[in-house]
Amino acid sequence: MRELVQHIIHRKRTAALCVAILSCVCMGATELRAQAVASKEYKLKAVFLFNFTQFIEWPASSFASAGAPFVIGILGEDPFGSSIDETVQNERVGGHPIVVQRYHDIRDMRPCHILFINSKEPEKIKESLLVAGRNTLTISDAEGFVRMGGMIRFITENNRIRLLVYPDLAKAAELTISSKLLRVSEIYDPKMPR
Repeated sequence: MRELVQHIIHRKRTAALCVAILSCVCMGATELRAQAVASKEYKLKAVFLFNFTQFIEWPASSFASAGAPFVIGILGEDPFGSSIDETVQNERVGGHPIVVQRYHDIRDMRPCHILFINSKEPEKIKESLLVAGRNTLTISDAEGFVRMGGMIRFITENNRIRLLVYPDLAKAAELTISSKLLRVSEIYDPKMPR
């Protein structure tokens, strides 16, 4: 009898263990699919960041020297991984090699030409925008980003990425946005919520 009880207990433990493992595997597969979607989304956003260098002009004064690099900065957790590095590898902007710098904190920030701010916290975003350099194109996918003073917001809807652009703010920073880019973007109107 004792052996039978131990056998039943063992089978129940084994069954419970199998259910637990199966639950973890299913949750892990769901998380992996979500990460794959995010990875694909941010690979596309990395290409957008590079393409901005082709459709926006920075003043010569934004470079320390003729050979100074064109810097793409990422503030906060890096959602791009290696895709941004691969996208800009061996690329140049007006003779300036493109480099990617990552800043985990506002205190780490250095002058850059493009700054992607990866934060959802309005106070951190506002502080980041205050610290960003004069000729820095500021970009994020945070809700209300342009309303807070950012220049370009990525909006992802139905697996498509749209751009919300605040051209007046970019012009004030001495950045010239091509009409080609503006034609495919939604233009921010400060009177409209977004």
